Amino acid sequence: MTASPAPRRSDATRNAILAAARERFATDGYERATIRAIAKDARIDPSMVMRYYGNKEGLFAAAVALDLRLPDLDTIPREEIGRALVTHFLDLWEENEELTAVLRVGVTNQAGAERIQGIFRDQLLPMARQACPDPGQAPARAALCASQLLGLALTRYVLRFGPAVALTREEITAWLTPTVQRYMTAPDPA
Repeated sequence: MTASPAPRRSDATRNAILAAARERFATDGYERATIRAIAKDARIDPSMVMRYYGNKEGLFAAAVALDLRLPDLDTIPREEIGRALVTHFLDLWEENEELTAVLRVGVTNQAGAERIQGIFRDQLLPMARQACPDPGQAPARAALCASQLLGLALTRYVLRFGPAVALTREEITAWLTPTVQRYMTAPDPA
């Protein structure tokens, strides 16, 4: 029987940094969390944080694990998929400041963008494969849904465009539901 290799010191350092970062971001929020404070919590030099993650944005993108907790399509009538997704995302954005922080990082940092791409690839794409009439179109349809949902989040929660902020949940749902429904379930328009 072979013994499993001992964990590398770099793995332990990365794990300590990520654990400290998650705690610090949760406690202080993205804006107030600092590399120095995270390094102190991890009991390492701040230069090690920079070595592994480049900057605060890269660290945040690596530290935040987001589960969108998407609704189970088996429990939703096909004609209600658009409404279910829009209302679910509104609930998520309004209850979870981490999502807004991840979006902010994602539009300014490559690691953050990759994190958002991974979340949607791993969580929204399987739903699109299940819902759309041609599973081969699922990547395009998931991307179109993401454009609507992330566009709303960007204008309402990050950039805070007055008209987007002023919309009620009911108005947003009424406007976006038909578009998201079409993207997920309509026949190929081509």
